[in-house]
Amino acid sequence: RLLSEDEGMDIPFEEGMLSPTAADMRPEPPNSLDLNDSHPRRIKLTAPNINLSLDQSEGSILSDDNLDSPDEIDINVDELDTPDEADSFEYTGHEDPTANRDSGQESESIPEYTAEEEREDNRLWRTVVIGEQEQRIDMKVIEPYKKVISHGGYYGDGLNAIIVFAACFLPDSSRADYHYVMENLFLYVISTLELMVAEDYMIVYLNGATPRRKMPGLGWMKKCYQMIDRRLRKNLKSFIIVHPSWFIRTILAVTRPFISSKFSSKIKYVSSLSELSGLIPMDCIHIPESIIK
Repeated sequence: RLLSEDEGMDIPFEEGMLSPTAADMRPEPPNSLDLNDSHPRRIKLTAPNINLSLDQSEGSILSDDNLDSPDEIDINVDELDTPDEADSFEYTGHEDPTANRDSGQESESIPEYTAEEEREDNRLWRTVVIGEQEQRIDMKVIEPYKKVISHGGYYGDGLNAIIVFAACFLPDSSRADYHYVMENLFLYVISTLELMVAEDYMIVYLNGATPRRKMPGLGWMKKCYQMIDRRLRKNLKSFIIVHPSWFIRTILAVTRPFISSKFSSKIKYVSSLSELSGLIPMDCIHIPESIIK
């Protein structure tokens, strides 16, 4: 609070603190630490001895007395002088050429996927839709067996196709990847059949010159029949088996109760190529040399 004029006059001051003749009656600041000394003097403060060694001996800055606990260390990170991001460090020494070669090998870029490689990859895989499901066919693995199905021309009036299935081109069951090959070959046969057939059609199954180890299993043939589109089942007019073996006859006899009577009525056995030529035109049908012999 503000003091009155009378109260200000009653404040006692020590001798030497005020100049009685001063107009503002304010005290003069001391000019030394000793207020009773008539001559002003400076006092020198000597710094204590500090051991700057990095060991933990007595007096060292790393001693236990100076580092009692981690909480006593106060470092302001914001005030540290750090280089700017724009600053760069240039090394003018000689570089090791062998190190450059090693780093060049490690940082080798990924080879570019060329257009030719993309076309090659498209040839190796084919995407088809079977039964409203998208499937991918490994065309590379079935390349040697693509002759198993072929187009044999047409018969009658219109686009009645003749589809030839040569069992002698099937893979050998002794292959380590036999099931994988047959799975992809099955997709290829079904998708090719859908492309070849426009209207009614017949299948000519060439069973001659086919050893037992190349004969497709009952499960594979059943799967083929189940995966055939309803349109293909309806439009199939005849299923001719050329040179039927006892194995084929036995399979068909066993499965006859489980297949439709309509499909059973379409199966015909032909024992020779001459008999086959009397039923359908042979001009566009490719008969493998092994079957002819």
